[in-house]
Amino acid sequence: MASGKTVAIVLVVVAIIVVAGLALTLKKPAETQPQPQQQPQQAAQTTSKKKVRVAVIFDIGGRGDLSFNDMAWLGAERAKKELGVEVTYVQSRTPADYRPNLESLSKSGKYDLIICVGFLMTNDLKKVAAEYPNQKYAIIDSVVDLPNVRSVVFKENEGSALVGALAGFVTKTNKVGVVLGMEIPVLYHFEAGFYWGVNYAHNITGKDIKIIYKYTGSFTDAALGKQVAEGMLAQGADVLYNVAGLTGKGMLDAVYEYDKNKKLEMGPPFAIGVDSDQDWIHPGYIVASMMKRVDNGVFYCIRDVVYGNFTGGVMALGLKEGGVKMSDEKDLEQFIEIAKELGAKLPDTPENIVKKYKEMRASIPDWVWKDLKELEQKIKSGEIKVPTANTPEQIKKIRERYGATGA
Repeated sequence: MASGKTVAIVLVVVAIIVVAGLALTLKKPAETQPQPQQQPQQAAQTTSKKKVRVAVIFDIGGRGDLSFNDMAWLGAERAKKELGVEVTYVQSRTPADYRPNLESLSKSGKYDLIICVGFLMTNDLKKVAAEYPNQKYAIIDSVVDLPNVRSVVFKENEGSALVGALAGFVTKTNKVGVVLGMEIPVLYHFEAGFYWGVNYAHNITGKDIKIIYKYTGSFTDAALGKQVAEGMLAQGADVLYNVAGLTGKGMLDAVYEYDKNKKLEMGPPFAIGVDSDQDWIHPGYIVASMMKRVDNGVFYCIRDVVYGNFTGGVMALGLKEGGVKMSDEKDLEQFIEIAKELGAKLPDTPENIVKKYKEMRASIPDWVWKDLKELEQKIKSGEIKVPTANTPEQIKKIRERYGATGA
């Protein structure tokens, strides 16, 4: 496994790549600005004379997780570049840091918006936001019902349904697994959608697919993620879904090393990445990533402040709203092209990465990709509604319904 320094270097490069890539596809704020619980609408064509200041408080996973926290950083960096805002980043080392960090930033009165990255800050934000009613806040992955708080939530169940269906289509052993971080409600969304997707593939193919899952209890322990993944591979699972942040990086490595030890040039076994496009990490062995566009959620909140459109309430982002998606070749190409311009160290030459990616995708029958595209459109249109869960009782019923068992 790469050292912390190496991972940090790779992360910075990847972050720059994603920011630049996003600039190619998301240029006009007015066209992609969802309002809480509504469709995107035209942003006010005015700019603030006063420079907007934003504070972003990271969760305990922090920068370098190659997924959730890093995606939040990307969104804020994009706002710096496109909107000219000033951003201050605050790292939470332990949950005990949440309240002091919030109180210190709020008391300073310096910030137009304070963004809490992660569900674990919910209770502390409820208390502090009530004490500072004139301060604007946003929280990612949770709902705080106060007029000065924007709650950004994602329909992870929709994106997970797509990669779940893909897992069901490509498994050869008819056993798939999910490696999860801490057991919190937002991760139930991933579980529910993935299990539904696997069942969708069962209905199409007739396969009797077994599902195993494991909560590691951590978003920061790559060694633990690798250990859990190795156990699932030993049980015969040949598609593993990373829902564990940096812990899941160990899962990706475990799949890659398993395949290499078996002298396999590509999966299966396959890994599925999460939050960001992780396909580049081990090309040919990561079949896709369920991209959770935390960067978009953060950017939209900051942009609303800049344009004077900020309101409290819930902003729910799914497939239709650009909040989640399954990675595709365009995502990979954007990463590689900009990385090449920067002279970044890649796992292989750009040509070989693309070649291996295409060979891997071509090894999967065309009807699979066609079916997934049709499924995506049906979810976007509302023709298909993917189940989700928010409580232990709800996810227990879904696990029972789709036959998911603990590893």
